Amino acid sequence: MKIEFRKVPTTPKEFINDFASVKLEGTFCKISPTLIKIDASLAGETTVQCIRCGEEENISLDEKLDFLLSDGIFKGNESEDLVIEIENGIIDFDDICESELSSIKSDYHICNSCLKNNEEIEKEF
Repeated sequence: MKIEFRKVPTTPKEFINDFASVKLEGTFCKISPTLIKIDASLAGETTVQCIRCGEEENISLDEKLDFLLSDGIFKGNESEDLVIEIENGIIDFDDICESELSSIKSDYHICNSCLKNNEEIEKEF
């Protein structure tokens, strides 16, 4: 789902975006001429790779996401929220989902069989 930055309303608008095997669902609204607030949750399943044995494993996702979108380079005070800069004035929720999935997959995961095996092993792939 794509939407132009300038067309985002100032009142919260609900959205649902399906990407691969996950769903991004929540609200978005403009809080200033150059900032949009997104409150959403990411739910579904994805595959991750075990850092010990290299086997793939499905995990369930239930992530709460709160962040800001900036139209161009963010020039603001320190913000507690994550700020994503949009370059072309188009918000692409598929890109946001893909970015979040990439972040989750790049994290360290250990599969259930490696958790049961307490030996410290190092494999070279």
